[in-house]
Amino acid sequence: MIQASAAIKISDRDNVAVALEEIKTGDTIFDIAAKETIPAGHKMALSLIAPGESVIKYGHPIGCVTCEIQPGAHVHTHNLKTNLSGIEEYSYNASATEARETPPERTFMGYKRPDGQVGIRNEIWIINTVGCVNKIAEKIAADATNHRKSRHKNKNIDGIYTFVHPYGCSQLGDDHSFTQKILAGMVKHPNAGGVLVLGLGCENNLISDFKEILGDYDPQRVKFLNTQDVKDEVAEGLKIIGELVEYASAFKRESIPISRLIFGLKCGGSDGLSGITANALVGSLADAVTAHGGTCILTEVPEMFGAEALLMERSADRAIFDKTVKLINDFKGYFIRHGQEIYENPSPGNKEGGITTLEEKSLGCTQKGGNSQVMDVLDYGETVKKSGINLLQGPGNDIVAVTNLMAAGVHIILFTTGRGTPLGAPVPTVKISSNTALAKSKPHWIDYNAGLLVSHNFSLSELTEGLLDYVIDVAEGELTQNEVNGYREISIFKDGVTL
Repeated sequence: MIQASAAIKISDRDNVAVALEEIKTGDTIFDIAAKETIPAGHKMALSLIAPGESVIKYGHPIGCVTCEIQPGAHVHTHNLKTNLSGIEEYSYNASATEARETPPERTFMGYKRPDGQVGIRNEIWIINTVGCVNKIAEKIAADATNHRKSRHKNKNIDGIYTFVHPYGCSQLGDDHSFTQKILAGMVKHPNAGGVLVLGLGCENNLISDFKEILGDYDPQRVKFLNTQDVKDEVAEGLKIIGELVEYASAFKRESIPISRLIFGLKCGGSDGLSGITANALVGSLADAVTAHGGTCILTEVPEMFGAEALLMERSADRAIFDKTVKLINDFKGYFIRHGQEIYENPSPGNKEGGITTLEEKSLGCTQKGGNSQVMDVLDYGETVKKSGINLLQGPGNDIVAVTNLMAAGVHIILFTTGRGTPLGAPVPTVKISSNTALAKSKPHWIDYNAGLLVSHNFSLSELTEGLLDYVIDVAEGELTQNEVNGYREISIFKDGVTL
């Protein structure tokens, strides 16, 4: 990257620069006078670009111009459009990833579970089979929490939580299956030392049916309650929670290699700096984590469109390439089935922040995956099995994506944002700002400031080491802002008929 006082050129091949702060008419950037005001995060042309020619950013085309663009002009939706259309064809041409020096192994203090998994929290979760029991679950969780507080017991239980959702009944086909898979992933999540599965008794997702999806479970750790089957469902729920607290309180933190940590990679409310600072930082951390033998999961398939070939080149083998092609084309097929434009992206907030086309957004988004090989491709609701970089089928919608990542088994979500969002998953959700202004204005949302890369000229290696230190602290119990605020939400992907 080449940085001027108020702008940055990401690649030597680029014909645009990105404003780090507002550039006023007449300001000189890379020896070029701005012809108009360029908002922070937006692009300024560095050369004459003729109609039909490509705008290059990140060293790759991000669209073609619709009219002549003079050097110093603002490049955005008024003169740039996507090059993407239809279904693409792909050829297998995997390239070798660069060998990297593996840094010394580090450890964290976490919880070893009897099934071989490790957790970074020791919580009690109430998982509802159906939305009809949401309020009962909330009352049980609140009463159990107040009971614990009043008696000052079980200090090593990190909390009792439930996660409301409207599903589990009147769903058909894939929607019903999606609900069961996501909830099963939650039940199995190692951050929960104990789980109460709470049902009604007449829903499609009956506990008896759900147990078949769940498979083997430890009856000391996972217990079930149909609320229609008992006289006082709250009292019975509290009794079961007490048993789970007693069981989970026996777990103590012990030293575990960081290679056992699983990270989810997510962005939301992106701006023109997201791909330059926050996503690049997360990609650098992903490379460090996978070098240790750790695991990172990248989702948001529609935000791979336009950059998918770069991911395919990193496929570990032909089978992973074929799975990646299927991942991309199946999601494009989802758009087509619903009669929607495949490339109707970025969002209004993205555009206001300086992102113009889907190629530009995708090239920035996929920075989060670093440069390591792609080792596996997961279906929606599937749990991670292989270390390294994994791609996970699912939409870009923030709350659906963080739920998907959590159910896949991630311990921590690294969530980059340029505009800010309070959203949190049931697991610690580290908010990483792309710009320093956001970190200063929303300290109760933001956990780590990647904007220091450009506002204070920190090096990528410095911030990567700092972020690694921070996530180890989180793994050992330091609360993220979503945990402090109690922002723990879930939402499940829906693609069919509701009765």
